Formats: sequence, structure tokens, C-alpha cells
Amino acid sequence: MATYKKRGYKPTEKSEVDNDIENFENVEESSTTAEVFNTLDETASKTEDWVANNQKYIFVIIGVVAALVLGYLGYNEFVAQPKESEAMNDMSQAKIYFNQAVNGTEKDSLYTLALNGGEGKYGMLDIIENHSGTPAANIAEYYAGMAYLNLKDYSKAIEYLGDFSSEDEALAPIAKGAIGDAFVQLNQLEDALDYYKQAADLRTNEFTTPMYLNKAGLIALELGKASDALKYFKTIKNDYPSSTEATTVDVFIGKAEVLASK
Repeated sequence: MATYKKRGYKPTEKSEVDNDIENFENVEESSTTAEVFNTLDETASKTEDWVANNQKYIFVIIGVVAALVLGYLGYNEFVAQPKESEAMNDMSQAKIYFNQAVNGTEKDSLYTLALNGGEGKYGMLDIIENHSGTPAANIAEYYAGMAYLNLKDYSKAIEYLGDFSSEDEALAPIAKGAIGDAFVQLNQLEDALDYYKQAADLRTNEFTTPMYLNKAGLIALELGKASDALKYFKTIKNDYPSSTEATTVDVFIGKAEVLASK
């Protein structure tokens, strides 16, 4: 919303102004004020006439706006929320398979079940297809991407993780970092470095930021970018001294300094 400042004037010292000039200014100000009020009266009168002549259209516009607002509220309550509840319910078994895969031993078969479904239940790919546009479908993109990453189908991991979006403090950078991991496996190190930097910059916290700065530093060393690597490692040392990565970062700082000096 715009902010309008009132116009003002700077008062003049009476001792510096002749009385005749003061009187002239007072008359001029009174005349100007009267003209302003006359203009406002005329404008108000014209506005009233316009409203009177066009009230039919005004009521139509108000009605349309009200209908849109009510329609949105109704859609959200009676369509969007039930659709989301249905989508989350449909995804429940796929999440169980995914969690079992993370914590279990038969990982490949469980990740496959998480993707494709089992026991007559939807998998993550079904959620994405049948509940498109819902938050459940969005989180299914993350699960699918991570499942493909663990199944070593790196191109599909990149595809699905790239479609996922989140404002979560940890999940958002982890998804970016997982894309970096996939690019490492494909030996596309420049792309991996880019995604590790994105993951480190996306959120600032004690867990994901130093983790992806460390990965970015290691890949930068691999690419012969020792100065960049040194910057990432020193950021870990100075800004995240309590992180896991900080316990070994001095070794990498030493290596990067040697390579940068050549």
C-alpha cells in the first residue's frame, strides 16, 4: 500500500517579515484553500453522479469479487482439503515401504515397492500421477527421487528431485544435495558442484550447510579449483566449528592451501 506524505511549509520568523507581506500571504492562502475545497466539492459531486449512474455495474463487480472469494474458500474446504486427505491416505503404504527400505536389509525390493506400490496400494509414482497438484504429490516427488537414487537410477533421481519443492529447513537443501550426489555418480562434477553450492546456500543451519560446503570443497579440489575449495573449508572452520565436518576440515584446508599456492 502506498504511503502518502502530507505537504507542509517552513514557517518564517515574524521578525524577518514585513506585516504587509504577511497579510498578502494570508489572503493568498485563504484564496487557495477556498479553491481547493471548491475543487473537492466538485470532484465529490461528480463521483456521486458516477456512482448513481453506474451502480448496476458496481454491484455486478462486487458480486463477482464476492463469488470468487467464496468460491476459493469453498474450493479449499470442500475440494482441496478432501483431495489432500485422500492423497495422503493413498500414500501411507508407500511411505511404509520407503521407511522399511531405509532401515531394512532388502533395500532394492522395498524401494521398488515404494515407487510402484504393492498389496493393492499406490506407490509414489501413482500418487504423482493421480494426485497431481497436491502437497502429497509434491512430497511423493522427493520420495521417488530418493528411491531412484538408492536404486542407482541417477537420471530419474535427478528428474524427480528436480520437480520437488519445499520451504523446509532440512528437506529443501537435502533434495538439492541429493541431486548433487546423483551428478557425482554420473561423473558430471561441474553439475554436482553447482548443486552442492545451492544446497549449502539454500538454508543456513548447523546440519546441512557444513555438510554440503564440505562436499562442494571436495568436488572443487577434484576439479582443480583449490581456491574455491579453500573458501568452502574455511567457512566450515570459522562458522560451523561444532559440526561433524569441522573435526577433519583442517586436513582439507592444508591440502587446499598447498594446491592453491602452486
